[in-house]
Amino acid sequence: MGDSLRHHLPFIAAGQAQKELTHNEAVALIDVALHASAEGLGLNTPPLAPGLGQCWIVGAAPTGEWTGQAQAIACWTESGWRFLAAREGMRVWLIDQQCWAERTGSGWAAGDVRGIRVMIDDVQVVGARLGAVAPPSGGAVVDVEARATVTALIDRLQSHGLIDV
Repeated sequence: MGDSLRHHLPFIAAGQAQKELTHNEAVALIDVALHASAEGLGLNTPPLAPGLGQCWIVGAAPTGEWTGQAQAIACWTESGWRFLAAREGMRVWLIDQQCWAERTGSGWAAGDVRGIRVMIDDVQVVGARLGAVAPPSGGAVVDVEARATVTALIDRLQSHGLIDV
């Protein structure tokens, strides 16, 4: 019979009896994965009184009913705990922190925003970090050094798109 490659959703086998059980299990896991949200991140012990549909991102050293489900998404259902193995790149809204958590190759990263640049109205306002601006370093004519430093700062702000050219 087997299951799906990415989220291990169960497949229905040809001629299988009680197909609704397999189908319902797959639907329950899809419900966890679509527009995923979790009460919190890194919990190792299942909560004592979870509400139906509440989910948590399991920590690295789970115990009790969560044993063997490290880093998975645990969801409380009418039938008990269901677990969805998280894949790299998956994002889950953390209700307690009001931010996104993203599954990386080494675990979950909460609150990080990743990207190459920030665009607003098709205009780049933040881009890749450029080199440092050298501070003025003494000398007989401070005005020349100050102007060079201010010019370098303006150049960096323009290159990031934070101020217009």
